[in-house]
Amino acid sequence: MLNILSYEFMQNAILAGIMASIVCGLIGPFIVSKKMVFISGGLSHTAFGGLGIAYWLGINPLYGATVFVLLAAALLGFLKEDRTDKNDLFIGVLWATGVAIGIVFIHITPGYAPDLMTFLFGNILTVPRSDIFVSFILVMIVTLSVLIFFKGFVAIALDEEYAKARKLPVRALNIGLLLLTALSIVTLIQVVGIILVIALLTIPVAIASELSANFKQIMVISILLGILICLAGLFVSYFIEFPSGASIVLVGGALLGIVKGSKKLLEIRN
Repeated sequence: MLNILSYEFMQNAILAGIMASIVCGLIGPFIVSKKMVFISGGLSHTAFGGLGIAYWLGINPLYGATVFVLLAAALLGFLKEDRTDKNDLFIGVLWATGVAIGIVFIHITPGYAPDLMTFLFGNILTVPRSDIFVSFILVMIVTLSVLIFFKGFVAIALDEEYAKARKLPVRALNIGLLLLTALSIVTLIQVVGIILVIALLTIPVAIASELSANFKQIMVISILLGILICLAGLFVSYFIEFPSGASIVLVGGALLGIVKGSKKLLEIRN
């Protein structure tokens, strides 16, 4: 068991899982509270456009994804409408356009086409050390931003109208939260892939919400649960040779089912 920890790819995978869990725990509660799950899905798929352009330019795909998803988040923040149907329409357009751009640029890139499955469904066991460094920078930016603007983010997450009444910079805070969500998504793409990003952003929060109603406690519990889910899924993937991203999400889903089921049984008994 301990022998596998001596491999660099396993060390990288563990570090990637821990960093992904930190951003999930920090940003996930805000995403769930503000009902931004669909927005997160749109941004994660938009990142595929950046990946494709980066491959075409011959640079690290993570750089392309970061720039592309940040631009999409900023655009979404500035063009955000009060009407939900308009927001959904724009997010849907971003979602489809991002994926289409990525496919086109990967298609026109000379030579061997990259394995799309790695980006779509994740492969934590193949994360290189260079990407670990990039992820660490992203995690530090997200962590420091949440610590500095925590009260403002909580205010807009729980009651945006009240935040406006208190003269808080609601628009700027919303854009900031979208940008942090974008950075979190880039970190998560390596672990669970574009398609499964939403699961890792929401499952730990869903479990934590069953265990506590305090916002800070939910964040801490979400981080710890994220680490548990990522590491458990990682070892399942390694020993049973299942796809890593799917294994992590399935472990999280099973844990959520156990917690909810146990809570229901306790309620019935009482």
